[in-house]
Amino acid sequence: MSLKTTIRLHLWLETGDTMVFGMGRVQLLDLIERHGSLRKAASELGMSYRAAWCKLRATEQALGVKLVEARAHKREGCQLTPDGQTIREIFQRWFDEVENCALARAERLFPWPVAGFFEEREPGTPLAAAPPRGLSVTAR
Repeated sequence: MSLKTTIRLHLWLETGDTMVFGMGRVQLLDLIERHGSLRKAASELGMSYRAAWCKLRATEQALGVKLVEARAHKREGCQLTPDGQTIREIFQRWFDEVENCALARAERLFPWPVAGFFEEREPGTPLAAAPPRGLSVTAR
C-alpha cells in the first residue's frame, strides 16, 4: 500500500469570538493585488463584493490599520497599503513556518509520506528554513 497524506492546518488570529485574519484574508489580499480590484478578487473567490468588503472592513477595524486603498484615480481600482502588504507577508511567513514545523514533526512520527497542503514535496526533501525577516506594522 502506498499511502500518501497531506497535512492541513487551519490557523487564524482572533479577538474573542471574532476571526481577524487567516489564509482567506491572505488569498483575498493576494487577488486584490493581482487584479487591482476588490470586485474581481471577490468573484474569483466565489463571494460577493459586499462579503469581501465586510471581511476587509472588519479586519481593518480590529487591527486599526487600512489594508486596501483606492488608487490615485478611482477608475484604476484599488491596491494594498504598505500595512496590508506587511500584514499579509507576516501572516504568510508565520503560516509557512508553522507548516514547516508540523511537516518536519509528521515526517519523524508517521511511517508514510506526508506533504504540505500548498506544496507537495518528495519524501525526504529538506524543508526550506528561511530566517524570519524583520517586518513591522505601523498602527494608525
